[in-house]
Amino acid sequence: MENENQSLNTIEENNCENAVENQLVANHKTYTETMETTGESNPSIRYAGFWMRFWAYLLDLIVVGSIERLLIKPIFRMLEIPLAEFNMFAPISIASAIIFYLYFVLMTKYFNQTLGKMVFGIKVIDLKSEKLSWGTILFREWIGRFISITVVVGYIIVAFLPKKQGLHDLFTDTSVIHVER
Repeated sequence: MENENQSLNTIEENNCENAVENQLVANHKTYTETMETTGESNPSIRYAGFWMRFWAYLLDLIVVGSIERLLIKPIFRMLEIPLAEFNMFAPISIASAIIFYLYFVLMTKYFNQTLGKMVFGIKVIDLKSEKLSWGTILFREWIGRFISITVVVGYIIVAFLPKKQGLHDLFTDTSVIHVER
């Protein structure tokens, strides 16, 4: 009788182990199929949508404007360079553009996020590798952003694409994701 109980226990344990193993295989198969159909490498990634990115960008504009008012304008006044010219090639316009692009390029390169993105808990990632290259960042922030600003749809498409990419993200194969806190 005791041998029969031990045999039954062994059979039940084997059945349990087989059931668990079968479930793990089924889960892995489902996971693999999901990754193949969605193209995602990590299902826990939460892409940042249009509004989250919009508010972060507005905060960044406030930061850039503050930097300009604290650094550039006092220097221009001290050197008696006119601040009232409003054409594209005026010294104040060129200095403002340099501050704007340096802010976005350097913050994205060294932190993968600007101050606005930090506040809202999002960051830029390269969908192909872990680290953003200088080429990717320069293209994304200069050429890609210029194209996206020129063609307003370049930003609006963030709301409709599965990986929430703007036109500048599509060109550089990047996206903006939520940071786990």
